This record gives sequence, C-alpha cells and structure tokens, in this order.
Amino acid sequence: MKSTPIMLPIVLPTARMLMLVLLFAAAGAEQTPAADEANQPLRVSLWNGRARLGDGKTEQADAWLTVHRPEHANGAAIVICPGGGYGGLVTGGEGHGIAKWLNRHGVTGAVLEYRLPAGRPYVPLLDAQRAIRMVRANAKQWGLAKNRIGIMGFSAGGHLAATAGVHFDYGRFKYSDPIEGVNCRPDFMVLVYPVISMGKLTHGGSRNRLLGKKPSADLVAFFSNEKQVSRRTPPAFLAHAQDDRAVSPDNSKVFHEALLAHGVASKYLSLPSGGHGLNGYQGPMWDAWQKQSLEWLKQQKFIP
Repeated sequence: MKSTPIMLPIVLPTARMLMLVLLFAAAGAEQTPAADEANQPLRVSLWNGRARLGDGKTEQADAWLTVHRPEHANGAAIVICPGGGYGGLVTGGEGHGIAKWLNRHGVTGAVLEYRLPAGRPYVPLLDAQRAIRMVRANAKQWGLAKNRIGIMGFSAGGHLAATAGVHFDYGRFKYSDPIEGVNCRPDFMVLVYPVISMGKLTHGGSRNRLLGKKPSADLVAFFSNEKQVSRRTPPAFLAHAQDDRAVSPDNSKVFHEALLAHGVASKYLSLPSGGHGLNGYQGPMWDAWQKQSLEWLKQQKFIP
C-alpha cells in the first residue's frame, strides 16, 4: 500500500516565498539543458590556458575550437582552418559559415581559432594537431567515427591544413596529458585556394608572418608542403581559381602532383574564374567546389 506523504506546514511571508520560488526557478533554468542544446555550437579550449610552443616550452595563451554539430550526424567531422595570411582569422566566410554548410550534410564542423605565429612557425601547427587530437578524443561523446576526421583550410589556413596533413604523429606518449597521446593524422584534407609552398610559389605575407623575413633553408623546406608528401599523407581534394592573383594556383597543382606521385588519392578542381576568395564566397565557382568536394568525400567513403 502506497503511503501518503506527510505535508508539513511552511510559514513564510508571501514576499519571501515568492523570492525563493524565483531563485529556485532561475537555478533550474541554468542547470537544465535546453531541448536543442546538443546542436548548439560548443566552444572548447585546446590548451586550458597553457599553450605549447615546442621544445617543452609553453606560454600563457590558448587556442579555441568551436564545434558545430548537425541535427543528424553521419559520423564525419572536419577541423576548419580559416585563412587570413597568418596575420588574422577570417572566421566568418571561411569558418562558421563553412561549419553550418557542412552541418546541412550531416558533417560536424569544428572551427579552429589558431594562434597567429608572428615568426613562431610551429605554433599554428601545434594548434591544428591539438584540434585533431581533441576531436578524435571526443569522438564517442560527439557521435563521430575516429577514422573519418579530416581537416579543411582556406588560403593560409589551407597551408596550415596541408601542414597538418604532412606533419603528424600517432600519439605523443611522453606527455602526461592524455590528449597528446591521441593520433593527430587527419583522415583527409580539403584545401581551397591554399598556400602550399614557402618557396617561389608562396604568398609573401603568409611566409613572412609564419617564418620571418630570413628563414633558414631547412625551415623553408619543412613548411613547403609539396616537398613533405609521403605515402602516409592523407587523401586531398583541392580547388583553386586560375585567375587567383594573390596565391598562385600552381600551389594546388604541385601538391596534387606530389600526392599522385606517392600513390595518394587526390582530386584537383581547377576553376576558370573567381579569383582569391572565389567571388566573396558565392556564385558558381564557390558552389562548384562545395558540390564536388562532397561528391569526392562520398567516393572516398568518408561521408555516406
């Protein structure tokens, strides 16, 4: 037999009772997830305020990942590296706008706000590697497949994405931080009007901000991604307008050729017009790379 709860009388002034009710209601509103909270962008600190500089050194700084999750996720995720010539971040058209487009196709988009190098060349790469590790480490929680996590970049962000594609490890186990023990190799790359080389084909401003004005030959070679391709480099889709005056389309061409020479799957979409930025992220050339990149990702079985 179910017992009847005993109700004890509560004697409170009416005004005080009302105040308590409102306070408890406010607290509940803060703690109770909204019905669509799972689909709201999630902003993630990559370094918790102590970012790596390399060689065991750190600085009091951070990089951020804003994770846009689709309503119906298909298990694929892409870390998005906005451009900006390594002197800024174009997080609108080359960041959050891209993530929302990917969401419409079931792909999780994670916009990377990487640290700007100011002559510290390894800093953006460390952030990109960390972003891939972070997404892969949270794959189960975010409904992702660990073997379908790629990277995408535009302009100088394309250089960063390609750099992460040629310089990676399968886990840095000497660190106590468990995130560093996660594989940071992207499973695929999508590179749109990217800077690839730090040699004659480069974009001068990007090179100077990344490497400094008098970099060593070894440093130039290390960040000339067409020279760093191996058979382990992930597959890549590239798109570049032939009338791009800021970043020569030969950047995409030489990277594509290097990938094929090493037996790595690659597609290069040479666009007849659009310039750098493809007419301000709109129009037929912009639509073409989006449509064909998705088709290529499906062919490679990275998205269903």
